Amino acid sequence: MLLFLDIDGVMVPAKSWKSPHLLSDGFSEFSSQAVQVLQDIVDEDTSVLLTTSHKSSYSISEWKNIFLKRGIFIQKLDVLNENKLGLSRKEEIENWFKSNSVNQPFIIIDDDKSLNGLPKSLKQNLVQTSSMIGLTIGHLEEIRFKLRMLS
Repeated sequence: MLLFLDIDGVMVPAKSWKSPHLLSDGFSEFSSQAVQVLQDIVDEDTSVLLTTSHKSSYSISEWKNIFLKRGIFIQKLDVLNENKLGLSRKEEIENWFKSNSVNQPFIIIDDDKSLNGLPKSLKQNLVQTSSMIGLTIGHLEEIRFKLRMLS
């Protein structure tokens, strides 16, 4: 499986009235529910592609350590190219698909509302979170259902 993963609004709920708790590595703590969901769906065959606006702030090795410190082991991790043109998340993902061939099931987990404008072939694989709540156990069944439909 290929997993397109955002951080803010997915792994870290965006609560404007409350600063996120930072761990010793200087990055925000992930919500416990989001960690549970990723622990459940990510295995050694899962490729995670980070779509977050933080994607270029850390090396792949640093990202792997950020996830590991939060209880998620990701063996295959990459990031979308740095967004130097100020593209929307929708445009970034569409451009990635135009440049890459995908021969495996994929899921996009993101809170970005621009993704509602994705072509149907991509949007059907979108699991959209509420930015203030993030990824929850309730999304797990939706992810599993979409993966079954793609297999």
